[in-house]
Amino acid sequence: MSMGNGEAPSEITLEEWSGTASSKFFKTATITANSSTHFAVQRHGSRFHHISNRFLEAFVPEGFPNSVTPDYVPFQVWDLLQGLSTYVRMMLSTQALLSAIGVGEKSATVIGATFQGSNLDSNAKMWRLVADLMNDLGMLMDLVSPLFPSAFIFIVCIGSLSRSFTGVASGATRAALTQHFALQNNSADISAKEGSQETVATMAGMAIGMLIAHITMGQPIAIWFSFLSLTMFHMYANYKAVRCLSLTTLNCERSSILLWHYVETGQILSPKQVSVMEHVLPLWITSWTSRKFTYLYTRVHLGVRISSVDHLELKELIQLAGSHYKKAKYLLHEKRGVISIIMHKDSTAGDVLQAYIHALVMAHLVEKGSSVYLESQSWMDKHYKVFSLKLRSSGWKLERLLTPSIIWRAHWRRDCLDEKTE
Repeated sequence: MSMGNGEAPSEITLEEWSGTASSKFFKTATITANSSTHFAVQRHGSRFHHISNRFLEAFVPEGFPNSVTPDYVPFQVWDLLQGLSTYVRMMLSTQALLSAIGVGEKSATVIGATFQGSNLDSNAKMWRLVADLMNDLGMLMDLVSPLFPSAFIFIVCIGSLSRSFTGVASGATRAALTQHFALQNNSADISAKEGSQETVATMAGMAIGMLIAHITMGQPIAIWFSFLSLTMFHMYANYKAVRCLSLTTLNCERSSILLWHYVETGQILSPKQVSVMEHVLPLWITSWTSRKFTYLYTRVHLGVRISSVDHLELKELIQLAGSHYKKAKYLLHEKRGVISIIMHKDSTAGDVLQAYIHALVMAHLVEKGSSVYLESQSWMDKHYKVFSLKLRSSGWKLERLLTPSIIWRAHWRRDCLDEKTE
């Protein structure tokens, strides 16, 4: 840079920033240069800080914490703890399994041999727990197998089948949870960083497991005590992990909770509030503690076959198609408190959600002994649009309703309502 005579000295300041998310940049250095080409560099943050940031980037998604949902950290902490206990127990169960097939003689150590041998998304929380329970069952079978030599193969096969189920259920629910955590279309990055976290948990679990296997070698009581204690902790950590989740997608139960509360109070619950109220265990296990609203969705059957209704009911459905549901892409039929939903073959994901909410309104009115068809349609005309807008503003995603696949659909036309084909 050149300056003419009499010009005042000038100075340029250049700042260096580091970060992957626009809302989470860090100033790392300030560089100043004057007209005499003298440079001054001021670095911000210690070398340890930069190294720790680089180390952290290997285990958390880029842009963390702004690139993931708030429930990502507590879920991952409990998930890593339950994973750690799994690998420790795996060493104990493998030790028992190898001893049953003859590994354990003086010529070979157990530790050395062990070391060398070393409707899912709609109810992701529940299936996540079921998957880990099946994994626990598989390891329990391995531990039990030496006690029953005559049934050794049978018991080991049961354990193998249990773990196979775990792989399927765990993989499917993991995909759903990864989509939930991603706030910046960074599902692949989250999956990759989870692999890094899993590697650390695996290494730590194997190290601790080999130590416990060495200490408890030849002591059945100590082995069983360690295994059962770790299993109890494993299930507790899994329960805490899924309880941390505040899923924002709608499924049958969450829709039921939201609608019931809105009809009664006019208010929309947040995802975090609903997560406390919904079940993470099968409904039949916790039915004695269930609230009344949780049963609404059990009275709704989505995607019913048109051929499953009798002639009188079919005639009633035809009349409904010509009156209440002229523009709707679904038909609702109530019988003995059960609401059946027949979807049109051209229905969209939005139609499915609207049909389900409408059916829940009918189920709610059945309990009050009201005229379900007229009053439910009146409620939908007056409140559904406002209800949907409030759901979106409260953070709920309405792109689709998480339900089992709808196999059976129907077709009807206004000009020929007496003809219906599946």
